[in-house]
Amino acid sequence: MALTKTERRQRIKNRIRKVVSGSEARPRLSVFRSNKEIYVQLIDDTNGVTLAAASSRDKEISSAEGTKSEIAKLVGKAIAEKALKAGVDTISFDRGGYLYHGRVKSLAEGAREAGLKF
Repeated sequence: MALTKTERRQRIKNRIRKVVSGSEARPRLSVFRSNKEIYVQLIDDTNGVTLAAASSRDKEISSAEGTKSEIAKLVGKAIAEKALKAGVDTISFDRGGYLYHGRVKSLAEGAREAGLKF
C-alpha cells in the first residue's frame, strides 16, 4: 500500500533528523510549511531551547504584499536578523521533509542574503 503524503514527509523528516542536529554554536534552522503560512525556528538541540523564531504571521511580514514565495524570503531575512542579533552566523538547515524547492528554497535564499551561512 502506498504511503500518504504526510507519512512520506514524516519518513523523510526522520531520516534528515538522524543526521542534522543543532548545537549552541551551530543551531538547527527548522522549517514548517503549511498551505498558507511558513514558520522557522533556530533550535539548540543539546539544551532543547529555541533561540529565535519567525513566521509569515509576524506583524511586519503579514502586512507585506506578494506571493507566498516572496513572503517566505522575507521570513528568511527576518530569522537571519534575529540570529545575527543573538550572535549566531552559522546554522544547520533542516528542511523538515519538504523538497528544497519553492517556498523552502526562497526562505533559505533570504536567510543567506541576510548573512547566515549554511
